[in-house]
Amino acid sequence: MKIENAIRILAGTMVLTSVALAHWVHEAWLLLAVFVGMNLIQSAFTGFCPAENILRRLGVGGKGGSCCG
Repeated sequence: MKIENAIRILAGTMVLTSVALAHWVHEAWLLLAVFVGMNLIQSAFTGFCPAENILRRLGVGGKGGSCCG
């Protein structure tokens, strides 16, 4: 799997989890979705993507296919 696909899956999962937790637990969980969105925006401008670094350390994606830089 390319690192770009893994980052999209991770971001989408985190947003959906945040919405579900906000619905069933407490609305403050929407802050997680805001954090994910802001991180995606800053990575587009800066090229720094913490999720990419973490996934690479876990062995996902190999050497190429970066979406963040």
